[in-house]
Amino acid sequence: MGDPKRNRKQYVTPVRPWDRARLEREVQLVVKYGLRNKKELWRFQNLLRKYRRVARDMLGKINLPGKEGEIARATIQAVIKKLYKLGILPENATLDDILSLSVENFLERRLQTVVFRQGLAKTIKQARQLIVHGHVEVDGRKVTCPSYIVSRDEESKVGLRVRQNA
Repeated sequence: MGDPKRNRKQYVTPVRPWDRARLEREVQLVVKYGLRNKKELWRFQNLLRKYRRVARDMLGKINLPGKEGEIARATIQAVIKKLYKLGILPENATLDDILSLSVENFLERRLQTVVFRQGLAKTIKQARQLIVHGHVEVDGRKVTCPSYIVSRDEESKVGLRVRQNA
């Protein structure tokens, strides 16, 4: 099971570290979404890879007769429901919608991006600073992690914290 104090990597480094086209795309995404480093980007790429792998596996099993086909259809519905709750997919999404996702869909759901898009911060970097310094709350709770995924329910509950006088 592993030691709970020892965290594991949640990202996979690129196979070709000096691929010019990939490096340029990554830099554009890091600047656009105000990421601290490329590890944050790789983490979301890994999350996308996980959902696409599940969708590809279920695509091969969805038309099978019997119990295996039913399990595949139930799994796909669960994944679609999860991604809908996170605000990544529309309500009546299909298996093809999961396969057509990009890393930008996940980066748009980060708390840092949501704070910037709602106009609570003037720049994407200021949004990160507000979050890290504890000035942003989600549903009444202080959240200090800029990469927090804001669900569809919580999107309207993101706001600046009211300062308590001591």
